[in-house]
Amino acid sequence: MTRAQTDIDAELRRRYTLPADEARTARTAAALETNGMTVLRASDGAVAKKLVLDLIAEGSQVHQGASQTLDVLGITDELEKSGRYDAVRPRTFSMDRATEAREIRRLAASPDVMLGSVHAVTETGSLVAASLSGSQLGPYASGAGQVIFVVGTQKIVPDLEAALRRVDEYAFPLEDARAQTAYGIHSAVNKVLIIHREFAPGRITVVLCDEALGF
Repeated sequence: MTRAQTDIDAELRRRYTLPADEARTARTAAALETNGMTVLRASDGAVAKKLVLDLIAEGSQVHQGASQTLDVLGITDELEKSGRYDAVRPRTFSMDRATEAREIRRLAASPDVMLGSVHAVTETGSLVAASLSGSQLGPYASGAGQVIFVVGTQKIVPDLEAALRRVDEYAFPLEDARAQTAYGIHSAVNKVLIIHREFAPGRITVVLCDEALGF
């Protein structure tokens, strides 16, 4: 357990880390489908990873937001190191930000396939993602041709108010600790994306995993 996790009291850990029961998960899946999103169910992380990779054609241009969920499942490494995909993130990391900033923005803003997770999903079928920079939020909202979210069912909450509370009380302290370790900076809830409904049928797929993944 990390220092940030020990600083979060036991009641919050219990509230935000236990996978949802079948009734809540099924209710949430149905609401997401009603709101124009495709939902796939996974019994565990291994199944979730297979479902995700099956959705991406070999050679596709892919990008992803920084995600503990994708990292833990090995999806990040598969996208960036397998050679099977045209991975945006390694390419932009190798580019000169002083002279190629416009091209970096273009590549990151409109990939063919965007992957990530969210910080909360409501039983009424909304997704909530918070960010320090907001770089992943544009592709999630409209820039990417296809979006795939992998979400552990411990992130299911009753409504939008509870979703925003989960971000502030639980996800942010853990992300702040991760950012300090990884980048030497503090994180912040600077920008929040709320997806209530997807306009383009089939554009967003949510893989709901019956396992606690990410934070």
